[in-house]
Amino acid sequence: MPRPKNIRKVSVLPEISYFKPRGIPVNELEEVVLSFEELEAVRLSDLECMYQEQAADKMGVSRQTFGRIIDLAHKTIADAVINGKAIKIEGGSYVLGKTNKHKCRKCKNNFILTDRIEDKTNCPKCCKLKNIKENIK
Repeated sequence: MPRPKNIRKVSVLPEISYFKPRGIPVNELEEVVLSFEELEAVRLSDLECMYQEQAADKMGVSRQTFGRIIDLAHKTIADAVINGKAIKIEGGSYVLGKTNKHKCRKCKNNFILTDRIEDKTNCPKCCKLKNIKENIK
């Protein structure tokens, strides 16, 4: 089973979330999806001219992960431009604005407070261990 993706920090959501080639009706177009974190990576790298190390830190990921995100974003955009596809910006694993990083007092696990984890005393790692122990009983 693959490891779940870490939640990435995204500063701003775009006002426009759909781009298409001019003169071609939407129903005749193929679509590619660009996630919000891929768009953020393009913004930081290409528009803000940040080095990957700086941009990765701003998004809360490793430099290697940032490299994978930006590569995927560039391929998606190139596919759309070269092959005349529409770009739909949606989805991904992100949190808007500043992250609410917390450290569990019991297990020392670092985690980000999201809409799925509403209480900073509910560490996802401790809760998972607690649920496993309860199921064993």
